[in-house]
Amino acid sequence: MHECGHYIAARQRGLDVGAPTFIPFVGAWIQLEQMPHDAETEAYVGLGGPLLGTVGAVVCYLMARHYDLTWLLAVAYAGFFLNLFNMIPLSPLDGGRITAVLSPRIWLLGVPVLGALFLYRPSPMLILIAVLAAPQVWKAINFRGDSEEALGYYAVSAKVKWEYGSYYLLLLVFLALMTHDVHEMLAGVGRLR
Repeated sequence: MHECGHYIAARQRGLDVGAPTFIPFVGAWIQLEQMPHDAETEAYVGLGGPLLGTVGAVVCYLMARHYDLTWLLAVAYAGFFLNLFNMIPLSPLDGGRITAVLSPRIWLLGVPVLGALFLYRPSPMLILIAVLAAPQVWKAINFRGDSEEALGYYAVSAKVKWEYGSYYLLLLVFLALMTHDVHEMLAGVGRLR
């Protein structure tokens, strides 16, 4: 669902995009044959994945509650958690693509989040994400508001920045609350058995 959200958003913006690809235990992605022309388009495509992924998780959650299916509640939890993780404001994650419309410097906030996650739960995937993010972090450190890129690719109106900033924060808070609540429900089920 998540990758289909990116696919649909990219197609809506007229970008040439390949079908979603999935590799077990690694993840999924869509191949953009044509890159976004500006930060607003990149944010739009970036937001499409977590948005549709969240809709899918909500559907699983509602069905799990209605039919009292613990396994489907676990699927909903996985959906909420994975979409929440993807909202870390660090490129190449979707949160980095969405927040880039505000400023690439926001990616620097994602560095301690990723570091804290690694300290809490060391994982080779987190190292891979850090390696992929390193050039973007360097770009954020050296970002200048008066550069050609800032005046071109990243030039968006304050209204657009507020719009995407609001979407980002609302989705982030919703995912954090649902991830926590569903985790507590699953922990309660485990205590009852």
